[in-house]
Amino acid sequence: MKRRTWILSALGATGALVVGWSVLPARSRLGSPALMLPTEGDVALNGWVKIAGDGSVILAMPRSEMGQGVHTGLAMLVAEELDVPLKKVRLEQAGSDSIYGNVSMLVASLPFHPLDSEGQEKPAKIKIGEWMVGKIARELGINATGGSSSIADAWEPLRTAAATARASLLGAAAAQWSVPVTELNVKDGVVSHASGKSAHYGELAKAAAGTAPANVRLKERKDWTLIGKPSPRSDIPPKTNGGAVFGLDVRLPGMLYASVRQCPMLGGTVGSLDAKAALAMPGVEKLVALDAMAGSTAGFAVVGKTTWHTRQAVQAVEVQWQQRAAGALDTQRIEEAMLGKLATEEGFAFYEKGDAVKAEASAARVVEATYKAPYLAHATMEPMNCTAQVKDGKVEVWAPTQVPGFAQAVAAKVAGVDVDKVTLHVTLLGGGFGRRLEVDSVAQAVRVAMECGGRPVQLAWSREEDTTHDFYRPMNVAQLHAAVDAQGQVNSLRIKSAGDAITPRWMARGLPALSGPIDTPDKTAAEGLFDLPYGFAHQHMAHVATRMDVPIGFWRSVGHSHNAFFSESFVDELAAETKQDPLEFRRALLKDAPRYLAVLNLAAEKAQWSSKLPAGRARGIALHESFGTIVAEVAEVSMKDGKPRVHRVVCAVDCGTVVNPATVAQQMESAVIFGLTAALYGKIDIKDGAVQQTSFPSYPMVHLAEAPVVETWLVPSTRAPGGAGEPGVPPIAPAVANALFALTGKRQRALPLAA
Repeated sequence: MKRRTWILSALGATGALVVGWSVLPARSRLGSPALMLPTEGDVALNGWVKIAGDGSVILAMPRSEMGQGVHTGLAMLVAEELDVPLKKVRLEQAGSDSIYGNVSMLVASLPFHPLDSEGQEKPAKIKIGEWMVGKIARELGINATGGSSSIADAWEPLRTAAATARASLLGAAAAQWSVPVTELNVKDGVVSHASGKSAHYGELAKAAAGTAPANVRLKERKDWTLIGKPSPRSDIPPKTNGGAVFGLDVRLPGMLYASVRQCPMLGGTVGSLDAKAALAMPGVEKLVALDAMAGSTAGFAVVGKTTWHTRQAVQAVEVQWQQRAAGALDTQRIEEAMLGKLATEEGFAFYEKGDAVKAEASAARVVEATYKAPYLAHATMEPMNCTAQVKDGKVEVWAPTQVPGFAQAVAAKVAGVDVDKVTLHVTLLGGGFGRRLEVDSVAQAVRVAMECGGRPVQLAWSREEDTTHDFYRPMNVAQLHAAVDAQGQVNSLRIKSAGDAITPRWMARGLPALSGPIDTPDKTAAEGLFDLPYGFAHQHMAHVATRMDVPIGFWRSVGHSHNAFFSESFVDELAAETKQDPLEFRRALLKDAPRYLAVLNLAAEKAQWSSKLPAGRARGIALHESFGTIVAEVAEVSMKDGKPRVHRVVCAVDCGTVVNPATVAQQMESAVIFGLTAALYGKIDIKDGAVQQTSFPSYPMVHLAEAPVVETWLVPSTRAPGGAGEPGVPPIAPAVANALFALTGKRQRALPLAA
């Protein structure tokens, strides 16, 4: 009943309207050719695909490239269905129509257990929930790059768009040559017939435009020539030769630069300031006050001729800051408050099976533990930035953003213009990890540009501002209980966690019309706990939603990032408690979850789990599913100079159909390093309202010399694609922690891992 209430609240309160609307067919995502950018010599065949005069293909790209290889992956889907070389597919930024919205990301937000929702034989309530939310997502058209969903979301609509374009082109050739379509062949974008007639796509595009082929078929898997084969990423050459344009690379005639300084106390304000000395410095033009916008903390920006000038001047401003009215934030007090709520509140039950409380009451013994995870910053290599120009009632924005629709909307709101007066250019992103799902820097840039007389201005944060004014991964705590019967078998698992809900806070910042005073249960808070694959007879998984006022946001792998540490470390505890090998203990619990078992077995095999290691080394294992992908990781660890040293990580991955295996391997390597950094070093402390970590010396990363060898092994699959960008992050912290336990006998239940 609780879950049904959650679904209905997500769908809307107007029952009759929802019921009537729900019987309508799902909105097509093919789109009109008019949605494509009109350029001379190009012919649009639908909302995704244009054909250039030379026969090359132009793809409308709705997703942001931040190093995950999505621009190559989506181009591969189109090249496959159109039978053109990958190098002949060019990209242009997609518009704002709803067909470009990310449907899969919203459908994945439903709190269903993966063992219930896999495959075609789903319970009716799951099919209905996915159908309804999918329809809502098509209407909303939220264009976001996140949730490891880009390939999954594009899998059907993009291949369909390309296959439809191909059918139209073949139909045009058949009509011109008076031959059956079935007699035509296509190779490298050239259509040919046994009679000797041939034409490339560019020569057929005009005749194909406006046609609606009746028989559109996607290629069969056996006929694929590109999907599943390693392909070089299209973004690498320009990134190595200097041609790539990131947000900070934008250069415009007459451009000014702005540096930001925000109240060091989160949620605080400017009391008073004296800018005389700063404004008298060379190269400085003005100071612009910045209110709290799109979740930011209030402060000010200094505008000048260069970033160097403005960074010197912004620090020269004498300012008295004021603490927020509700009092200073403090992480120690926040942790104490969370533990208090964990002990006194029942929380929302995301998953129940059997009767865990009754099982504990009759158990021979109960194993229990409390786990903790801190706030974390994103620490993207490119600090937050945005370039904006406000002129003649129009706004133009250049931004490295994961949410172009949100960026466009906040720019319009700040400038006081209609959204159609805002032109947005999405640059490459120097790292995203969820941080660029926020648009605070866009709001600030537009506000500053409004004071610059029509000249463009590039606003950039320093590394210190970026670290101390992030939207942090929430702090979380969890209590885990397991019942062990008289035969030494674990027959129940009960988990209760506590932490802030991200989705309501993000919706309030980006889509205030869809947010409200009452939060619905947020799947991201409990994911990785309620959706475990293990066959414990009795389970109860609940989450206590807190609201601690620290700005929080999506962080790479979101709730899975800490919840996998909680659950997989505790599973290891249970193996030790019952004197079983951690691998064998998991295997016994996965007899009804064959996909998970296959991934676990592959990782163990490739890591040579049972082989002897050199003295002073140990292995740890962890298995976790997130974003439709199952990952098992085995970490080989030693201690050096009193600190953990990770030498080797073996990853086994079932991410469904693999589009570009080279990219999947790269993402696993990236995820391991990202997750290892958090596991060994990551922690944000807040004292007197101010974040104590300011830059890499106090918020360190894993260095090259510390990086382990990472091996990636893919499980063959015919399932639709799952995610790749995030699923490699969750297992690394528990795998390392479990290896440290095997090595030292000391169980660590808090991140970051101690020496």
